[in-house]
Amino acid sequence: MKATINNIQIDLSKPIDISIPLTNNEQNPIAWYQNAPEIEPVKMGDWTGKVSEGKSSTNFNNIFFNPHAHGTHTECLGHITRDFYSINQCLKQFFFTAELISVEPKVVGEDLVITKEQIEFAIGENSPEAIIIRTLPNPESKKHLNYSNTNPPYLEEAAAIFIREKGIQHLLIDLPSVDKEHDEGKLLAHRAFWNVKDINQVNDDARFNCTITEMIYVYEEIQDGSYLLNLQFASFENDASPSKPVLYSLE
Repeated sequence: MKATINNIQIDLSKPIDISIPLTNNEQNPIAWYQNAPEIEPVKMGDWTGKVSEGKSSTNFNNIFFNPHAHGTHTECLGHITRDFYSINQCLKQFFFTAELISVEPKVVGEDLVITKEQIEFAIGENSPEAIIIRTLPNPESKKHLNYSNTNPPYLEEAAAIFIREKGIQHLLIDLPSVDKEHDEGKLLAHRAFWNVKDINQVNDDARFNCTITEMIYVYEEIQDGSYLLNLQFASFENDASPSKPVLYSLE
């Protein structure tokens, strides 16, 4: 099945899924000092909601997880504000032009940092609605890491400002956060991208309809360049939701 958008043809039968699935085993990525997610059948008395147990006609699981800690998730500015804002209310469109770039973070002291200069060079003259950052090196082990207390790479504030000023509305990255793990709560890249100047009284020109998606994974064989992004997420009334960003090549 093919579609034509702005005179560009897209093959909808060839989706490129860049999300990490949620599991309840050691394969699941973890961040922010949490335990693994739990996916367990409901138990009521001697009844267990699992067909293979022989007493249920259906599989009937409870799931306990944290969207920020357990895999690919999309968040709105409500992630950092005093007042409640929901990703389900902030994001009402789901298809965007997107640019995939690959960047090897630079060593800055004891940190690995993605700089403004790197983003500016990689994106060039393109002005997409979304940017997808694949960090290098890019082993598949990223999909299974426990990031807690490892000081992962992060985005410098100037890079987030550049992305905002470029007019990019959606930022996707294969790290647990755009900010440094231990930053004393400054959250400089989050604030810069959303243009949040005061978390207690959000300014009118903050970017309410813009999102950050973290903990994606982009396979090596997927080439840098322009794509159509379908940003899917579950309809949670929460600052963040587990999500399934899908790319489509432009023909």
